[in-house]
Amino acid sequence: MSRPQVVLVGPMGVGKSTVGQLLAARLGVGYRDTDEDIVAEQGRTIAEIFVDEGEPVFRAIEKAAVRRALTEHDGVLALGGGAILDEDTRALLAGQRVVYLSMDVEEAVKRTGLNAARPLLAVNPRKQWRELMEARRHLYEGIATAVVATDGRTPEEVTQAALDALELKEA
Repeated sequence: MSRPQVVLVGPMGVGKSTVGQLLAARLGVGYRDTDEDIVAEQGRTIAEIFVDEGEPVFRAIEKAAVRRALTEHDGVLALGGGAILDEDTRALLAGQRVVYLSMDVEEAVKRTGLNAARPLLAVNPRKQWRELMEARRHLYEGIATAVVATDGRTPEEVTQAALDALELKEA
């Protein structure tokens, strides 16, 4: 059984995909994103799954995708923003090198525009983003090996901060 060198968690739009790809390149390993796995497996977008099936069905699909990726992938793994809501998933992350990429609401607005393509932010996105973070922040922090703030930083600066926080050497 393999295990990822680094698992990235954090809210939607924080830059997990961008930083994950940079981190993988710097470490000389592969990159994988469980959201991309779900879209490829299901043949539809995450927003479509939410609309067609509802959040509980999506979360079950996500839980299975995360479990699979944690056992199959040995590089950098990015998880969807809500993957940490599942208690079993959090248990699987125990003992992993988990980096929580954090940002405040103003940074979230700049990065995502808090647009309607995000199913959980469809109505009053700023308020909903704050509420999501209030519900999730302690979960992210509880599983994190390191917390890296992304506010006002370039993806390259965030990547370096993650490497430094985990004391990992580049390939």
